[in-house]
Amino acid sequence: MKVLNLYAGIGGNRKLWTDVDVTAIELNPQIAKIYQDFFPQDRVFITDAHKYLLEHFSEFDFIWSSPPCPTHSRMNNLNYIKTEQGQKPKYPDMRLYEEIILLKHWFEGDWCVENVISYYKPLIPPIESCSHYFWTNFHFSPWKKQKRYIREHLCDMEDILAEEYKKLKIPNKEQIINNMVNSELGLHILNESKRNIQSELFK
Repeated sequence: MKVLNLYAGIGGNRKLWTDVDVTAIELNPQIAKIYQDFFPQDRVFITDAHKYLLEHFSEFDFIWSSPPCPTHSRMNNLNYIKTEQGQKPKYPDMRLYEEIILLKHWFEGDWCVENVISYYKPLIPPIESCSHYFWTNFHFSPWKKQKRYIREHLCDMEDILAEEYKKLKIPNKEQIINNMVNSELGLHILNESKRNIQSELFK
């Protein structure tokens, strides 16, 4: 299975994937370096994930995308309300919905778009799991562990990230950790996609 992992970060969602050929896209060179250290077998490109998706989506069997989330976040909205006078709200980053619509209408494989729970009612209904929103073109069964920060599968990533942080001075280390999709949930969604593909083949 050829997988495109967009806005890859350090690869929390990808950690438990096996038997896949992964191309990862990450804009921050320092974070991309950490991802490559975790997954040396993956191809990692330091470029704009949104642009890469548009130009290369047809080359893959499965696409995972986690577009930037701050302008959709409930916490971000509360921060704007609490700030001193003069602070202005920002437009929500609509790349999230641009990618969902593109994949829904043009991509022939399976796909998953992940984001935070928004402060507004989503324009396109998602599946909510583990304090994240997910948009997919296949059904995935409910995941029983509904706690967002399940650290046991990320502890080695945290340790390595801490060391890289000392060397490279990566900003917002905790945000990088907290934004990661739990590895078990990432594997669960990919496995549900594989089951969907197999069922289509045997119809």
